[in-house]
Amino acid sequence: PRSRDSMQRFPWSHNILLEASHASNIDMTSLNAFFSGEGPEAAKVEVFNVGDVVDTSFGVAKVLEKHIIPDTGLPKYRVEMKTSTLNGKPMQFTLSSDSVRKYTNYAERTTRLSDKITDTIFNYVRRGLFEQDKLLVTTLLFFTLQVANDRIDEKLVNCMLFNSLDEGATVPEETKGWMNVMAWQRFCSVCSQLNELIPECATAVAEFAANAGDWEKWFTDSKPEDLPMPGSLTTLGTQKRMPFLRALRPDRVTFTLSRYISESEGPEFTFQPPFDMAATYQESSASTPIFFVLFPGVDPTGWVEDLGKSFNITLERGMFVNISMGQGQEKPAEATLEKMSDKGGWVMLQNLHLMQSWLPSLERKLEVCSMNAHQDFRCFISAEPPGFAYMKNIPESLLQSCIKVANEAPSDLKSNISRAWAAFDKDRLNCLLVDKGSGPDGGTAPDQVNAFKGCLFGLCFFHSVMLGRIKYGQQGWSRKYSFNVGDLTICGDVLEAYLRKSKTVVPWQDLRYVFGEIMYGGHITDFWDRRTANTYLEVLFNPMLFEGGELAPKFKSPDPTKLEFADYLNYIESSLPVEAPPQFGLHPNAEIGYLTMGTTELFTSIVNISGGAGGGEGGGGSDPVKATMEDLTERLPENFVMVLVNEKAKPLLEILELGPFVVVALQECSRMNVLLSEMRRTLVELDKGLKGQLNMSDAMEDLSIAFRINQWPGRNPFAQCAWEKLAWFSLKTLSSQFSDLLKRVAMLVEWTDTLQRPECLWLPGLFNPTAYLTAVMQVTGRITGEALDKTTTETHVTVMRNPKDERVTSQQPENGVYVHGLYIEGARWPEEPEDTYDVGHTPCGGNLVDSRLKELLPLMPIMYVKAVVVQDSWEASAVGYMRYTADIYECPVYVTQFRGPTYIFLATLRVIEDKSKWTLTGTAIVLQTAD
Repeated sequence: PRSRDSMQRFPWSHNILLEASHASNIDMTSLNAFFSGEGPEAAKVEVFNVGDVVDTSFGVAKVLEKHIIPDTGLPKYRVEMKTSTLNGKPMQFTLSSDSVRKYTNYAERTTRLSDKITDTIFNYVRRGLFEQDKLLVTTLLFFTLQVANDRIDEKLVNCMLFNSLDEGATVPEETKGWMNVMAWQRFCSVCSQLNELIPECATAVAEFAANAGDWEKWFTDSKPEDLPMPGSLTTLGTQKRMPFLRALRPDRVTFTLSRYISESEGPEFTFQPPFDMAATYQESSASTPIFFVLFPGVDPTGWVEDLGKSFNITLERGMFVNISMGQGQEKPAEATLEKMSDKGGWVMLQNLHLMQSWLPSLERKLEVCSMNAHQDFRCFISAEPPGFAYMKNIPESLLQSCIKVANEAPSDLKSNISRAWAAFDKDRLNCLLVDKGSGPDGGTAPDQVNAFKGCLFGLCFFHSVMLGRIKYGQQGWSRKYSFNVGDLTICGDVLEAYLRKSKTVVPWQDLRYVFGEIMYGGHITDFWDRRTANTYLEVLFNPMLFEGGELAPKFKSPDPTKLEFADYLNYIESSLPVEAPPQFGLHPNAEIGYLTMGTTELFTSIVNISGGAGGGEGGGGSDPVKATMEDLTERLPENFVMVLVNEKAKPLLEILELGPFVVVALQECSRMNVLLSEMRRTLVELDKGLKGQLNMSDAMEDLSIAFRINQWPGRNPFAQCAWEKLAWFSLKTLSSQFSDLLKRVAMLVEWTDTLQRPECLWLPGLFNPTAYLTAVMQVTGRITGEALDKTTTETHVTVMRNPKDERVTSQQPENGVYVHGLYIEGARWPEEPEDTYDVGHTPCGGNLVDSRLKELLPLMPIMYVKAVVVQDSWEASAVGYMRYTADIYECPVYVTQFRGPTYIFLATLRVIEDKSKWTLTGTAIVLQTAD
């Protein structure tokens, strides 16, 4: 049930009021008199019966007796009061008919109206939302209402929004094998913030170690939201359990939010019925266009045409015109709008995103046409969404004037395969004549029809996998790509042409090259993504398509000699397992990763939209902007005194083995000084602005907003703060990145103290890690005499994990350096490798192995980066030298999990299994986490 207080937050209309009024027994006589403009005298005297509840001048009463006055024919009533008593007994009165009125439960009526208004507006808004934003809007809406109506405590909501850390908390020994440090620190922070609201929190931390076994079972369960929490938290309901899930199992929060909203508000807010075109049409008018957002696999043309036929508005009668917009279509479109607005026809303008310069003219034309338009006139428009959320390709004013429909097609693997297969038909499968012949090995090649069917199904599966990886974020594809059905159909044409030409054999290598490098590869701009696409083709597109090989775990390629067109669809429906990351070649952790990222983005968006109101640290009502500003100002380190550093560096620059590393140190200190100076300047300006000594500029406003939402200033692409531009790539919050800054400064202070080459460098602590790797090659080249352009780096994973290990500090590696602090995603490195070997005098060992479940970013051991001479067999590429040897996986190294533009260098990691496995899992090394 929703409180009546929510009504005041929404506008309401005559129609909603009438609909709600008809829903129950309300005084329709008075209501009709009100709407018709007639006075109270128009209403007739209403007669009540014994037992009726009525409203009187003394309050609510119940009719006990009714008598008719002979002279007037009007009734009089003896009533018993509901609330008034005399000597402990209900008071009774005898009242005339004009003192008795029909009783209306205004509290119930207001609640019903509020519910109807909320439902109507919510469904109107939800219809135009992308799938990824529906839970976000639902959560924001009902958290706001419930906080206002005291149905959920604001502290609990803020605890989930900000998800802060208790950095002083130490992980108990009993949990070190299965819980990471940050999860424990977040759990402790939740207990600290909510100990007044949830008394059980007071003992939860202290008793955690004693219940470690129960906590491990709960923590590692696939659906912990279905289990009672261990220890004193067992009795908590869904609402109070959400902050603990946010802290310990963020991958399950979206499911818990859906459950909570369904339980507290109703299932209609989490389950959306299928799109109803007729119902949407009833809300439109001649002056209100309907705007369709175009998605892959969705074509609104059929919906509009089918609805038009029911009104006899068809293309044949000249009452419906469908225009695909493009160059030269502006004038015909405007003329058609004028014509159809006069005669009452329908116009559909498609692909408006291609006509951005013309859209202001269209908006004005629609406005003019609607002034005298026929009441049956309708305009339907469609456009694709922009590539990024901050981009705009349709004027906001035009969108606001339209009814928006965003009806996305299902994006699961089964739907994608079925939709891909449906792009062809039965006749297309038999486009090649049966033509058996002998292959080059003397065997009999499959006939061309069955070869085409088998290859086409494999191609459809490949297309579906390419689309399906998108939802796994940067681990799926490091950049966004718009693969579409057009790519698939053209590849089908190429397949047909090649098979028709080859007659006896399937040219696998040629087809893989055309599909991977030209057709689908034409979309791909990232080298590593192109490698992933080509690896899929190598694994999927080969003779195993005819031999019942596995396209995915527990899903075999069907026998093309036994299936026809419809049979393939039935096979997909009956044989394809439930979707899971292994079907895309990914580790199960990939799903945990993208669900966790989805939770983070949801709450970050809520914080950004709400402007960070409410804080999140329990600051006792203090201004979070001022508190953050004072804290950062107090802890901000002093600049490096470059005069002294340069003076110390001058003699060291001449040393053959040291000079390039000294240059790197000087560059890092200079860049850090620029950042620190900008931070100090803007903090001082903001302080003066808050005190009224300076006018608040846009940059100062952006800085205060970033402080309020705990975001590193300048990360918003529209912000004018320069912190982000001058800093390093990072996905961390303000508090986490500032702590990272302090560690970087401490590292540089230690380095510049002697300016000697670090024994084991914290590589993530550099602005430009590539410069340090280049210095390794420069020093090696000076010693060996090799040219820099004939030198590259290779990496070896050592058996050492502690930078202070005696084996690290006692002797420097040959032609290389030690680095630490790197994480790996999509795989892990064993803690105690069975096979060890020496590279020079450096002990190395191990190989890539599968990740542990829920261990998303394990820390790598110390790595030995060695400068080596380029071999003739290596292939130069945009990302480095590819070895193409079976036991070496060329692993990309990125600064953050965002991958893409944060690429640094190529690492070489030993493998035992086929390295295509690690390519498909998206295995990569990253320098820093998002926490």
